[in-house]
Amino acid sequence: MENIKNIIFDYGNVIFTIDFQRTQQAFINLGISNIEDFFAHKGHDPLFDEFEKGNISADAFRNGIRRKANKPELSDHEIDTAWNTIFVGIDAGNHELLLKIKQKYNTFLLSNTNEIHFKHFSNYVEKTFGLKDNSSLFNKVYYSHLLGMRKPNADIFEYVLQSNHLKPSETLFIDDSPQHLKTAQQLGMHTYLMTAPDNVQTYFKTNGLL
Repeated sequence: MENIKNIIFDYGNVIFTIDFQRTQQAFINLGISNIEDFFAHKGHDPLFDEFEKGNISADAFRNGIRRKANKPELSDHEIDTAWNTIFVGIDAGNHELLLKIKQKYNTFLLSNTNEIHFKHFSNYVEKTFGLKDNSSLFNKVYYSHLLGMRKPNADIFEYVLQSNHLKPSETLFIDDSPQHLKTAQQLGMHTYLMTAPDNVQTYFKTNGLL
């Protein structure tokens, strides 16, 4: 990958550690059944896609959770707390690494996210690291709910590539979801699947990119 000039990072389980099983259990505790069909890493209810594309509001999402749980009495706080259990934390050194990478490459953040999660992790990075947001860590950041598009659909990748005049053959995409990498590969990008116990710091120490 000697010709790499651009690196696009996913957020969850690449920069910010997340845990789908914690959120599954939190939803079960709210009263949701058939959790593997409703919310899982490899697939989920259309409610989540619509929320991540910004097609529905946070209130509409919460009402969807109430309907699925058959509990109209669930509070906004209860739902938001359950939904945000997915976030574990950011490893020490990740942000410093991103700044180092940014000195050598054009770097971008491309995340499937939503209004509730965006508020939660923005508050986290401000309280924990004193950062207003993630924008200082990358050349540009892209969030699905603000673009009206989400991975693995090709349009969101094409938007990032075209908006920044990036050549796919010079671009590396790092993500923890095989279905997202498949689209990137079809568009001609280099890809890397981030899976535990691997992490972004180990990857950049061993792959010769720095």
